[in-house]
Amino acid sequence: MSNIKRCVSLYSYQDEYARGKMTLEDCLKELAAIGVEGVEIISDQMLWGAPDVSDEDIANWNRILRETGIKPICNDIYINTVLYRNRRLTRKENLDLLKKELRLAHKLGIHLVRLVSLTPTDIIEDALPLAEELDVVMALEVHGGMALGNGETKKFTDLMFKLNSPYVGLVIDTGIFCRKHPRVSTSFFLNQGLNPEVAAYIDNEFAKGKDVEAISHQRVLPEPLESLIRSHTDREYVLFAGGYENHDFSVLDEYLPFIKHFHGKFFEMTEEGTEYSIPYKELIDYLKAKGYDGYIASEYEGGRFALPGTEIDAVTQVRRHQDMLRSYI
Repeated sequence: MSNIKRCVSLYSYQDEYARGKMTLEDCLKELAAIGVEGVEIISDQMLWGAPDVSDEDIANWNRILRETGIKPICNDIYINTVLYRNRRLTRKENLDLLKKELRLAHKLGIHLVRLVSLTPTDIIEDALPLAEELDVVMALEVHGGMALGNGETKKFTDLMFKLNSPYVGLVIDTGIFCRKHPRVSTSFFLNQGLNPEVAAYIDNEFAKGKDVEAISHQRVLPEPLESLIRSHTDREYVLFAGGYENHDFSVLDEYLPFIKHFHGKFFEMTEEGTEYSIPYKELIDYLKAKGYDGYIASEYEGGRFALPGTEIDAVTQVRRHQDMLRSYI
């Protein structure tokens, strides 16, 4: 029996939440209704004034958790280093913000904060004593477009290995294991005027098992691809395509002791009950073999590619993703 557990990131319901279709309480009641064990929140999105959340709102959060039986697993935090137009935050300002976020997580009953990619590495060691005191893990998200070979990500992993602390680790986004380019993205860009030959080129690169990130973020594109570019939309599509990386699961091997959590990124659940781009069964089989016993949080990102005149239905998509995870686990 696998010890992998299931969770949902409330990032998934951002459209329903922003349009007033679902409240924070509605989101957690939905998770309880479909048998989800845990929740990942984005406090900036759903808690007023974060990280300076009122005692009243924290009490309300705890009430909802009690009434739904959902466990608070992770808070996705964001140190906004470009808060001001004319300057970046100082190191002290960044550190003070991170400490505020750690204290908020503690008040919310959460023991893990996801640090967004590009969180300044130079504040982690100084925040570590507070993280240990509050029992809150700091874990950098390894996201598509900034996977483990990325220079900025490596700065963090180098420090992580050096500190070798249970309070410093990684959140792995499954978008680094795309075997196909998300077709919802292709459809969206085709609707905007994308040259179909550019889409076919990218699809063919994925079919060959290549990592498109290696070409899409270069100053000079391969000549066969460059020759197909007709518009800004074409160039934007190629750039975005690099956000769906195509790595073998073995890239995680040396990092496994530090992996605290997974973002189960998904773009489109098919009628057959599988994710179109990411081989979840193979991934979960790999994690079982390696003894991973943490959470995988469904994180729906297909809503950003909704075509004009269509409704985003994250609720149904998340239900299907959870059904898939349950069956594979």
